[in-house]
Amino acid sequence: MTDLVLALASGAVVGLALGGLGGGGSVLAVPALVYLLGFSPADATTAALVIVALTSVTSLAGHAREGGVAWRTGLLFAAAGIVPAALAGAAAGRLPQVVLTVAFAAVAVVAALRMLRPAAPAPAGAVRPARAAAAGAGLGAVTGLLGVGGGFLAVPVLVGVLKVPMRRAVGTSLLVITVNAVAALAARSGSGSSLDWAVVAPFTAAAVLGAWDGKRLARRATGATLQRLFAWALLAVAALMLVDAVV
Repeated sequence: MTDLVLALASGAVVGLALGGLGGGGSVLAVPALVYLLGFSPADATTAALVIVALTSVTSLAGHAREGGVAWRTGLLFAAAGIVPAALAGAAAGRLPQVVLTVAFAAVAVVAALRMLRPAAPAPAGAVRPARAAAAGAGLGAVTGLLGVGGGFLAVPVLVGVLKVPMRRAVGTSLLVITVNAVAALAARSGSGSSLDWAVVAPFTAAAVLGAWDGKRLARRATGATLQRLFAWALLAVAALMLVDAVV
């Protein structure tokens, strides 16, 4: 019963992040699975991919209905990450758990710093294929290796580099997250990871519901307030993981 309650609560927070910010959910999902629900780092990253893929595609549908997805840019961005996500996903199972933990903590710090740094709104403009491909490939590799969807990295790149307006960048990042997560899961399908579906299923269900609430919350609260809240949470998570890895 305790695991069920923790899974539901954690899933709701992950969903709020994905629905409200277009990213950040998987960076919270992995620590929750490891420290609250007893998953190994390798199994947690695989479970996070399942949770984030299903939550993202559900939330993506809502953004698409409102015209909040830049499909051409998002598909180009995502396509470049498919092969790196698959290769990194296959390699992740062969790395020591301490390496995955430290790498994940470092990514969490990067995500938090990006969220704390104010970003000036960028006007819409022409897509630069080379920049989109390079950014997409790097994001795919991070997704495959660490089980994170990469929305916290995708949104700043979509806005600052590819000139997608912020409102559409959130929806477009969900498209990128979905594609990368599915590619990484396909690569991990033969890795031997054993998921506890009694935990993963309610976690995912709560995340899906939380994503809809996050979308509504984003309309009421300022984006800067939401970003600061999640950024400080990520820094605390990163500190916990680094202490756990070195002690």
